[in-house]
Amino acid sequence: MAFNVLTIDFLSEDAPKKLVKSLKNTGFAILKNHPIPLDLLNEVYSDWEIFFNSNKKHNYPFHKDKQDGYFPFQSENASGYDKKDLKEFYHIYPWGRYPLEINEQTKLFYDLMLSLGEELLDWINFSSPKNVSKHFSMPLPDMIEDSDQNLLRVINYPAIKDLNTHGAIRAQEHADINLITLLVAATQPGLQVKNTNGKWININSNPGELIINTGDMLQECSNHYFPSTIHRVMNPKEANKHNARLSMPVFIHPSDKVVLSKKYTAKSYLDERLKEIGLKK
Repeated sequence: MAFNVLTIDFLSEDAPKKLVKSLKNTGFAILKNHPIPLDLLNEVYSDWEIFFNSNKKHNYPFHKDKQDGYFPFQSENASGYDKKDLKEFYHIYPWGRYPLEINEQTKLFYDLMLSLGEELLDWINFSSPKNVSKHFSMPLPDMIEDSDQNLLRVINYPAIKDLNTHGAIRAQEHADINLITLLVAATQPGLQVKNTNGKWININSNPGELIINTGDMLQECSNHYFPSTIHRVMNPKEANKHNARLSMPVFIHPSDKVVLSKKYTAKSYLDERLKEIGLKK
């Protein structure tokens, strides 16, 4: 079967079925004509670009236990890799610290993305085969009810023109931990996914489109029907080395007590993975 990441029109009648098909076959999908306004996305990107280029970011150092706040350059490594990724990022949780320098548009964006994430989970829940949905301990949208782990991660990959990378890349190959990820098209290319033959495929999306991908928790609770596909962010080619890259994934997480499988609750799974990537001891 060809590795074909589908671009799906959010407004089409068969969008839920196409989303399930694309996630089943590739772990990824691209969503167009969704309800998040392009002007809002551009404004949020612009606001965070200014923030990352200022020293104000250091006023919000990340909390090792709570995992909110600012994570400085090269804080994180992918599981199984020693080299730290060439990125800095800020974590926003529903209860977390919100920078005074960032306007209210980011909160609006976050709320809209969470609502959209809940709707997409409903699509997946309804359109999955019965022999798959029977493994869900509850309907997928109910898993995120009252969740305090839904995470907006705003990522800045600095320009690498003057950096000695020592063989590191912007984001080493990894899988996401959560149920599904909603990723706004980044300000620069670089996202690649690994197909079933082990070949790296570029994911190209247009400004304003959303990239949707399956996380480990959906893979776990679907009895591995939906693959949590490995992906990475490559360093730019020579012509683009002077360009930074901004990205804004929203990770849709279940509540801590949600049962994913006989082996894991959402909390036990999350704690195990955070230790693997060096963000928790």
